[in-house]
Amino acid sequence: MERRYTGKRKTNETEIEITLDIDGEGNGTIETGIGFFDHMLEQVAKHGLIDIELKAVGDLNVDFHHTVEDVGIVLGEAIKAATTDKKGIKRYSTIYTPMDEALSMISIDASGRPFIYFDVKYTGERVGSFEVELVEEFFRAVAMKAEITLHINNLYGRNNHHIIESIFKAFGRAVREAYTIDDRIKGVMSTKGIL
Repeated sequence: MERRYTGKRKTNETEIEITLDIDGEGNGTIETGIGFFDHMLEQVAKHGLIDIELKAVGDLNVDFHHTVEDVGIVLGEAIKAATTDKKGIKRYSTIYTPMDEALSMISIDASGRPFIYFDVKYTGERVGSFEVELVEEFFRAVAMKAEITLHINNLYGRNNHHIIESIFKAFGRAVREAYTIDDRIKGVMSTKGIL
């Protein structure tokens, strides 16, 4: 079964188009107008082996918030739509990923119950022109729209770029693991019989 999604979202603040293949090869073609954010989304694609084509045009003259949050909404919707049939998926994943001196952990339950726990301490307010607080806003939007339980913990790190990159890489790897189909799983991985 092909697990792909193509869609778009248009508001007064942003216009976003996405094509996502959850069983891809790690190809990311990302254009948001925010260089650091593009680089982080490319990490999700590469390390998650997810093909993502994403183009976002937003009101960057105001700030980056609307674009980053709305990209999270669209990515979450794409993950949910591409994986609606959860039969055979592993459902859970917990991934630790280092980036030089930084180490982060992402844990996912593809449960259909949206929740986020975010525990990250930064050493400054920005990486270049990118406000670090937007990382939480992005992942909150992803978790709510993908309907996943998402725990994000940075165990340690000093360089904000490394901290954030370890989180995005871990997220890609965790999505890949949680949505991997295991032939031994009959139906869904739940005693309820549904997710």
